[in-house]
Amino acid sequence: MLNLLSLGDDGWGILILSATLTTLLLSAAALLVGAVVGGFIASAKLSSHAPARWLGAAYSVVFRGIPELLIIYLFYFGGSGLVSLIGQMFGADGFIEVPPFLIGALAIGLISASYQAEVYRAARLALSPGEVEAALAIGMPRWRILQRVMLPQIFRYALPGLSNVWQMSLKDSALVSVTGIVELMRASQIAAGSTRDYFLFYLIGGGCYLLLTLLSNRAFTKAETRLNRAWQRRTLAQA
Repeated sequence: MLNLLSLGDDGWGILILSATLTTLLLSAAALLVGAVVGGFIASAKLSSHAPARWLGAAYSVVFRGIPELLIIYLFYFGGSGLVSLIGQMFGADGFIEVPPFLIGALAIGLISASYQAEVYRAARLALSPGEVEAALAIGMPRWRILQRVMLPQIFRYALPGLSNVWQMSLKDSALVSVTGIVELMRASQIAAGSTRDYFLFYLIGGGCYLLLTLLSNRAFTKAETRLNRAWQRRTLAQA
């Protein structure tokens, strides 16, 4: 077993480590995409304009209602087809394939956005209206209120929910293996198929996902604790 997991030419250790890094990068990119899009969707849901609220609600229904794997397939085949069509309009010939990493990050990110939007929306509603009103009363510009009053508290309230969304993105990254990108799930499949030792390599893959989850939980818990302490010190200083 140690030979199979060695870092040499005869082992699969390098592939597993490289695939684990790819999984982390893919999940992080998806979380960032989801944060940007989710912020806009949350704003739409909180808007006083009905069409914006309907648009935000429709986005959530679509990306929560369609299975994640189907969304990845739609992006993989539809995305490459759309790029090829646009390329032909500008004189490019042939089929243009969009990189699987980009497809995976966008697909998982947009799925993540439907959940992050609810996290940001709940965090915004948790803010005390009195703080914003007090900032307006002293003449603070709206952009400064957003920067100094709203965003720090929204992030503090949203952090526990973002931890759950991150774990979801981490697990959903396994679905991107269908596009050919060698992340942790795909690496486990390759190693298992080559050695016929399916149980070992799928067990190793599961262990790697579990380790990433445990480390992520610890990191989010520490960040949440430090953020709460910093906010308490700031509150005491202003009192």
